[in-house]
Amino acid sequence: MLAACANTDSQSVVAEPSNEEIHQLMLSSFKEKGIAKLERVNQTELQKACSLAETAPGGLPDAKRTELQNAALSAVKYPADGKFLGDWKAGEKIAQTGVGFQFSDKEGTAAGGNCYACHQLAPQELSYGNIGPSLYQYGKLRGNSEEIMKYTWAKIWNSHAYNACSNMPRFGAEGILTETQLKDVMALLMAPESPVNK
Repeated sequence: MLAACANTDSQSVVAEPSNEEIHQLMLSSFKEKGIAKLERVNQTELQKACSLAETAPGGLPDAKRTELQNAALSAVKYPADGKFLGDWKAGEKIAQTGVGFQFSDKEGTAAGGNCYACHQLAPQELSYGNIGPSLYQYGKLRGNSEEIMKYTWAKIWNSHAYNACSNMPRFGAEGILTETQLKDVMALLMAPESPVNK
């Protein structure tokens, strides 16, 4: 009985959809609402390369990975005044909130970083994600040299600068956080008085 139900006709196999067909399906599946616009479905060249690499044998070639990372790093905009740290208390609020750029948000709503969704930060917060590494004692363990400050800023600005196919949002490059907000998150990570470094 079961053998009669099995379909052995090789012509009934469905072909994999092309990348363009997938893109068109995505566009037809989403509708613009409020501040959430359809252009957010469009991938950057870097995102396209990483998406293709997921199914390619061997993944993203090293030369392409280096090229993409160097391009991302060269586009980082460091603080105009040369100061990396703001207010760690404001940074903690940014790390706690995930509002911004959602269809339910009013235009002009200051975006949050939603950092706790992926990282452990301050030990007082018991609910945090583990997609990204723990950032507890980030500044205490790394110090505050100019190299570490620039690395940390660039990582938050555009994580692709150090990992071409990173899942971390490009907070500065995509205009999710302002320069002031980025400084506040930096202070949360780096300031000795921040709970992250206690």
